[in-house]
Amino acid sequence: MNEGKSMTESLSPYLFWDMDTRGLDWDSFPAYIIQRVLEYGQMDDWRAIRDHYGVAKIAEHCKTLRTLDPVALAFVTCVSGTKKEDYRCYHYAQSNPTLWNS
Repeated sequence: MNEGKSMTESLSPYLFWDMDTRGLDWDSFPAYIIQRVLEYGQMDDWRAIRDHYGVAKIAEHCKTLRTLDPVALAFVTCVSGTKKEDYRCYHYAQSNPTLWNS
C-alpha cells in the first residue's frame, strides 16, 4: 500500500463504484469490504485486505455472510484451512435451491 493513499484508495476503484468511499471505514464495515474484494477484486486487493485483517478474521467474517460466490468460498476455505460446511452461505445455498436445479 502506498503511504500517500488511504486504505480504501489502495483497492481497485471499481469495487465500490456505487458509493462514496471517503466515508468507508475498514473497521466499521469489514464484511462488506471483504465480500466485495473476494467476489470482484484482484490479487492486489486480496493482499490489501489480508494484510489489514489477517486470514483468520477474513474467514470469520465470511462465515457470517448469507451469500458468497462459490469461487470466493472455495478460495477462502483453501487459504484459511476451514471447511465449507462452517459457512452460513454454504447452508443457505443448500436450503434454497434454484428452480433449474430442483
